[in-house]
Amino acid sequence: MQFEILSDVGRKRTVNEDSAAVFTLPNGIILAVMADGMGGHLGGDYASSTAIQVIGEQFMKLDSTSFEEEQHWAEWLREVVNHVNRLLYNEANENEDLKGMGTTLEAALIREQSCLISHTGDSRVYAINDNGILQVTRDHSYVNVLLDSGEITEEEAAVHPQKNWIMKAIGSEKTIEPDHYSIELNDKSYLLLCTDGLSNKVDEQLIQEVILADTTLRDKVKKLVDLANQMGGEDNISVILIDSTKMEVNHP
Repeated sequence: MQFEILSDVGRKRTVNEDSAAVFTLPNGIILAVMADGMGGHLGGDYASSTAIQVIGEQFMKLDSTSFEEEQHWAEWLREVVNHVNRLLYNEANENEDLKGMGTTLEAALIREQSCLISHTGDSRVYAINDNGILQVTRDHSYVNVLLDSGEITEEEAAVHPQKNWIMKAIGSEKTIEPDHYSIELNDKSYLLLCTDGLSNKVDEQLIQEVILADTTLRDKVKKLVDLANQMGGEDNISVILIDSTKMEVNHP
């Protein structure tokens, strides 16, 4: 399984408050994590980078045979996200410079074809194959609350002035309840994790076209970031693209 990561400050910001990383255990189990920090330059950058670092450290401590059943991995994912939430919440309360900080968090744990996802905020996870593009996660946003209650339409949501207000973030409350998803990746699919710097600028059809084009993974992520910048680049832009296509082994 191959992957590429690219994070860009964009055209308007001076600090990149996004963080992204992929960690791999010796047996091939992968953890991809994406975070978009908030709370000012110091707080946002600290929240996102700390979330990624702590989750990565906890993951790499696991023995390759730590868990066999999916439910154990799901429990670990819940526990580690709750641990990070408590850590950031306590630090924000103890340090005036970090007051009000928080971060979105996407964590995708991949074991062979099985993928477990923890989702908080408005960063996104997409699954893409020849049949189309699926937004796996649903934004924890004020606009989605209005949509669910029927107060606004999809068209109004796309241009709503409070489009970027999020209702849930890691570190902003004492306890957190992320959404959890379980999907199967076939051998011709891609998994995309991205911050709203991409999803607010590049529509799903164009994202799908770029990812399914006959180019390298590196070219695909670079093209996505370039498109977001061409369309304004007002926010930081971060992308993790995972190719679950099975590699053919050529036997001598």
